Amino acid sequence: MNFLTSILNSRYFFWVLLITPSIFLIHGYLTERLYYGELMHATGEFSGRLLILTMSVTPLKLMLPNAQWPIWLLQRRRYLGIATFGYALLHTLLYIENIGNLSNIFEESVAFEYWTGWLGFLIFVVLSVTSNNQSVRLLKLGWKKLHRWIYVAAFFSFLHWIFVAFDFLPGLIHALVLVGMEMIRIWKSNQ
Repeated sequence: MNFLTSILNSRYFFWVLLITPSIFLIHGYLTERLYYGELMHATGEFSGRLLILTMSVTPLKLMLPNAQWPIWLLQRRRYLGIATFGYALLHTLLYIENIGNLSNIFEESVAFEYWTGWLGFLIFVVLSVTSNNQSVRLLKLGWKKLHRWIYVAAFFSFLHWIFVAFDFLPGLIHALVLVGMEMIRIWKSNQ
């Protein structure tokens, strides 16, 4: 049992769990089992769902103060955030590769459904670059203020999902789940 616990608590095991879907997605795309639209959808959805999980850790801990698994997730929240960015990066690189040149990217980026995604992604870049212990030490209290920008990134990312999708309902449902979790966090924090 001790060996199993050490494996489950290993950050390497957790990273394998987070990365495995991307390996299957990339392999499916390279072997032409998945087409561009399917991979775009899957990478965006993985990023969105990991974002919800990342941001739900504190509300879950507040709702279930005696449960151990929210604490386990809290200890790995930074990894979840980096994985969120990783899937968003894969999503973005795939888009850039498909469009093929910067002029077309700039031309499309003025449309609401695209600039919202770009803005969310750029915030994710800053947050992921500063998601390390050295940045926490250097920025001190400013680190927490900076990482509150996750709310802005989430807002624009879900707007992007809702407006770029052929069916807006899944993006809206995911956004409402996140809003619900944040409302629980605010309610529980003010009790």
